Amino acid sequence: MVLLLVVDLDPDLAALRPLGAFFALRTVGETPGTARPALPTLAQVYENRASDVYGNSMTFRVEKVARALRAPEPRIAASIAHQGLAARLWSVALGCAVLYGRIPDLSPRRLHWDPDASAPDDLWLDAVEPLPGDAETIADVVLHGHLEPLTAALRAEYRLATGLLWGNAASALAGAARQLGHRPDVSARVRDLSAALLAHPLLEGTLESTTGRRRSCCLYYRLPEGGVCGDCCFTRAPRSSPRGTSG
Repeated sequence: MVLLLVVDLDPDLAALRPLGAFFALRTVGETPGTARPALPTLAQVYENRASDVYGNSMTFRVEKVARALRAPEPRIAASIAHQGLAARLWSVALGCAVLYGRIPDLSPRRLHWDPDASAPDDLWLDAVEPLPGDAETIADVVLHGHLEPLTAALRAEYRLATGLLWGNAASALAGAARQLGHRPDVSARVRDLSAALLAHPLLEGTLESTTGRRRSCCLYYRLPEGGVCGDCCFTRAPRSSPRGTSG
């Protein structure tokens, strides 16, 4: 049994910063008097509402990723953009859960996102309101609050396979857990949380239980300079598939 230390969430979530850029989260409380950034909330993004700055923010992001990686198809860039945002959300939630014993309310209406930023995705939280740090709460916040509407939006716009997108989500979760697991003081807690989350019906079976390899492909190998990822279902990049297959 892993004993869980619960401490108050500080206004700038300072304990996340040493973990690296995927885990650190900017908050309005970082600097006294900081105004809420003029960026779309993720709620606006998922609901396909135009922002004053970027118009359709998800389209803007996918096109930016496509240009940067010279993606031959928009859906390849959409898959990579999806996995990048999923990795940020999992990293913040898991990092807070194991370091504080709680997570902040990461509701889409509270998180602001800059689709024009470089990787990792730039997120701002408008207020730090604590929630329990258990797997059920994390699933409600990240899986149901974010990844379900994000998956639906990208599937509708770019015709990405559902299995590919949930494979992205599981891969991003496993990656965040591996990074956190390097810390001996929290490794057992990380292992328990990630195992419980990967057993969720939306993620169950997306990774092989013994190897952790995906059962789907994120399409990264189709980039001009692409190859296979460390957890790819392929051991080497296959030949180009006909347009429209999911990989």
